Amino acid sequence: MRCPYCLANEDKVVDTRPSEDEQMIRRRRECNACGRRFTTYERVEEAMPMVVKKDARREPYERKKLLGGLHKACEKRPVSPDLIDLVADEIERSLRELGDKEIPSSKIGDAVLSRLRDIDDVAYLRFASVYLPFKDAGDLMHEVQRLIRSKAEGF
Repeated sequence: MRCPYCLANEDKVVDTRPSEDEQMIRRRRECNACGRRFTTYERVEEAMPMVVKKDARREPYERKKLLGGLHKACEKRPVSPDLIDLVADEIERSLRELGDKEIPSSKIGDAVLSRLRDIDDVAYLRFASVYLPFKDAGDLMHEVQRLIRSKAEGF
């Protein structure tokens, strides 16, 4: 593993433990050259389905894009980075469980909306404002009112 500080290739593993959900292994490493410590994570690489975009283009699934959308929606909100990673893990797991070789991008967007609705209303509305086809502010207001009604009925 390359040291992020001095870029040396030699290190030793100081500590190894599974993550809380046991989907990853966390390793503390110490660089043999500079002596600084850093953390790495290992996860099983599983084949994800191809993503079919609205214009019928197909592209490989990228976790980075999912995390980017989640982080952007949750920016400056009381949502921890660990929770965002957990949501991404759950969405990926559900996509793999479908067993399909291709999946419409809309299914991923719907899954993100569903999870954000449970986590943070503002993050949900931020994502919805980009993802859903709102024509004007009235459509957005309608979604806000729908969200408020659904929260009121849930309590």
